[in-house]
Amino acid sequence: MHRLCVHTITTKPWSTEECISRYEKAGVGGITFWRHNLEGRDPATVGEQTRESGLDIVSLCRGGFFPGQTTAARQKAKDDNLRCIDDAHALGAPLIVLVCGAVPGQTLEESRKQIADGIGAVLPAAEAAGVKLGIEPLHPMYADDRSAVNTMRQANDICDDLGSPEMLGIAADVYHIWWDPELKHQIEFTAAQKRLFAFHLCDWKTPTTDLLNDRGLMGEGCIPIRQISDWVDATGFKGYREVEIFSNLYWSMDQDQWLKKISDAYQQVYV
Repeated sequence: MHRLCVHTITTKPWSTEECISRYEKAGVGGITFWRHNLEGRDPATVGEQTRESGLDIVSLCRGGFFPGQTTAARQKAKDDNLRCIDDAHALGAPLIVLVCGAVPGQTLEESRKQIADGIGAVLPAAEAAGVKLGIEPLHPMYADDRSAVNTMRQANDICDDLGSPEMLGIAADVYHIWWDPELKHQIEFTAAQKRLFAFHLCDWKTPTTDLLNDRGLMGEGCIPIRQISDWVDATGFKGYREVEIFSNLYWSMDQDQWLKKISDAYQQVYV
């Protein structure tokens, strides 16, 4: 399970310290922190504790949410992303995952323009800190208020426009992109541009009871996870496979048992 990473949001009931100790005990190789795990804590200390445990810090979630109807709102988002970059640098996280944002009632074209402007504004700080930015395309059901970037092609367009091939790329989450008829080509193109920065796992349950908090464990749903994962690996990607599951159902159960289910499901996919 050396390529298994778990996002702390996946075991949301656990504290930061519990995530670090329990993941390491379960044989997980990497950890992606969500920003709530750093609240009231010194990111540098959390980073040190994590490395001492033997876990790799894979990324920090999440930055983004750049669009706003006012200049003040957009500036507030940029300031928040600058703080996120500072925290990632102190933590020792090599990557920030960007959920780019959208404004209900605002055109997607305008939101995408504001996203590109926002990323462009904070990119120099990320470059100076040595922290990569990974745009995460979100499923179109979130285009109203969570992200106007809904395909890898759109994310690649932003990367092309802004440049910085070493520092700006894409975080590919199967939950959001599995439906895309261009997916195999876009994975190959993204990797060829050296901007495939992260790969996230979960499943799409049918029927789903909640469009945000009812994600499935790998193998529970309709996503061809192994096929997509093989496409990713065929590009030469050797990074972590990151389990990121929002689930009211699984958050309500014993989290040690839940982590065991994750480990078992991961090994079933990658036998």
